Amino acid sequence: MLHGFPQTKALWARIAPELVALGYRVICADLRGYGASDKPPARADLTNYSFRAMAADQLGLMKTLGHERFHLVGHDRGARVAHRLALDHPAAVASVTLMDIVPTAVMLGDLRREVAQSYWHWFFLAQPAPFPERMIEANPDLFYETCLLGWGAAGLRDFDVEQLAAYRASWHDAKAIAGGCNDYRAALAVDLAHDLAEQGRRISAPALILYGASGAMAKHYDLPATGRIAARPSTLALYQAGIFSQTPRRSKLQNKWLRFLGVIPLLLCRSKVRTIAPARRHPKPVSALNQNRHAAAHQRRCKTLALM
Repeated sequence: MLHGFPQTKALWARIAPELVALGYRVICADLRGYGASDKPPARADLTNYSFRAMAADQLGLMKTLGHERFHLVGHDRGARVAHRLALDHPAAVASVTLMDIVPTAVMLGDLRREVAQSYWHWFFLAQPAPFPERMIEANPDLFYETCLLGWGAAGLRDFDVEQLAAYRASWHDAKAIAGGCNDYRAALAVDLAHDLAEQGRRISAPALILYGASGAMAKHYDLPATGRIAARPSTLALYQAGIFSQTPRRSKLQNKWLRFLGVIPLLLCRSKVRTIAPARRHPKPVSALNQNRHAAAHQRRCKTLALM
C-alpha cells in the first residue's frame, strides 16, 4: 500500500490492521524521499526520483521479502508509482487499485484552470532547488496542512492525532522536504516524457480506479475515459469520503476494495499474523514496514506479508 503527498505510510494506520484481521498480508512502505525511507540527493537528470525508480524500489522490496506477485494499492503519488510498476512489471502485479489520479500525461496535457488552481503545488515544488525547500522550511506545518486540506472536504478534526504527528515528523525533516520537491521535479522532467513515449499502453492487470467525489479529478475530468486510458480491464467507482480522513464512510471504500480483491484471490492467509514494529517516530497503530536499507533485516523478522 503506497501513500501520497504529503503523507507517509501512516496514511494506512487504521486501514492496514483491518485488512490484516481479514487475513491479508499487508505491506505499507514509505516512498523514496518520504517518511523513513532513504532520501538520496537528486541526480542532475532527476531519474532517481522518477516513478520508474520508485516502482523499482517497491518491486525490490517485495522480492526481498519473498513475494514475486502481489496486489497493489496506491493513493495520489503512490498511485502514480503503482501505475508505473504495473506497466513496467506486469508479471508481478495480480491487481492494482489506483486512487485519486488521472494519468500524468492526461493531467499535464489537458491542464484545466480549476485543476491548476487546486494542484498549484505541482509547479511550486518543481521549481529549482533550493527555492521551494527554503520557503517550506520557514513554516512546514502551514505549507503541508494547506496541501493536506486543500483537495477535498476534510478538516484537521477528521485526522487521527497520532497520524498527524507522524506526518509532521516527516514534514520537519529537511531531507524529506527536499525528497518531496525532487518527486515533483521528476514528474515534469522525467515521468511526463516516459508517459508520452508510451501513449496507448495499458495495464494488463485487473484494476480498480477510485476517485473522491468532491475532489478536483472527479469534477474536471472525464473519469470513464481516463480509466480506459489507465487500465484494461478496469472498474471505476466514486467514494464520498477522502482517504485522508478517518470517518465512518471509510468502511464503504474499504468494502469496494474487498469486493474487488475477492474475485482475485492471492495468498489469503488465515494463520497467525506477525507484524513489524513501526519506526519510533510513527504512531503505535501503524502496522507497517519501512522501506529502507534495512529491508533484509525486516525480512528475517516477518513471516506474513503479501498485499501491497
